[in-house]
Amino acid sequence: MTETQAQTHDEPHRGGLGARLNWLRAAVLGANDGVVSTAGLVVGVAGATGDRSTLLTAGLAGLLAGSMSMAAGEYVSVSTQRDSEKSALETEERELRETPEAELAELTGLLEGKGLSNALAREAAVQLTQRDALRAHAEVELGIDPDELTNPWHAAGASFLAFTVGALLPLLAIVLPPPSARLAVTVLSVLAALALTGWWSARLGEAPAGPAVLRNMAGGAVAMGVTYGAGVLLGAAGV
Repeated sequence: MTETQAQTHDEPHRGGLGARLNWLRAAVLGANDGVVSTAGLVVGVAGATGDRSTLLTAGLAGLLAGSMSMAAGEYVSVSTQRDSEKSALETEERELRETPEAELAELTGLLEGKGLSNALAREAAVQLTQRDALRAHAEVELGIDPDELTNPWHAAGASFLAFTVGALLPLLAIVLPPPSARLAVTVLSVLAALALTGWWSARLGEAPAGPAVLRNMAGGAVAMGVTYGAGVLLGAAGV
């Protein structure tokens, strides 16, 4: 095997690949939420009134509220995850200090469970412990990279940005076209965007794209249909 082939072969197994895929998947889902929630809001308002300033105000309010909510929720969630990771690392560090032989035996057993013979697992455990005991246990036992703990601020910023990008599509689609074409342009744009995010999320999850695309588009269509109907009824009632 040439050096180039070896590098190509090793690349998919690098530690950061799973994390990058998770971030990308979260961005796709955040954008999808922005598209669906904002589309439902502006289409519902459009069912009640055709006033452009009202549509713009409602859309902007929905965009800001949704993006801030997504960012705050992601910050709290990832902060909790980071706290758990740090606590687990502190516990592991204490155990390594107080019961090093037991921890070495535990690491040996974990490596054995991955298919190594007892002798080879023991040798590998000893070498890993001598090199960096905490990192070895963190990665093998806990599945944590001590140098790449989850960052709540990055998560919050990514969620805010993804939701905002997704929300801009239905907002612009409802306020830019002439009144006679607003609804059609918005519905078609939203369905196209949902088809794209459904396809991409399926690709990231290595799942069939067809069902994911159909589910995504159907969910968005139902959301817009329900909110538009509610808007029409409220508008007719003079609410």
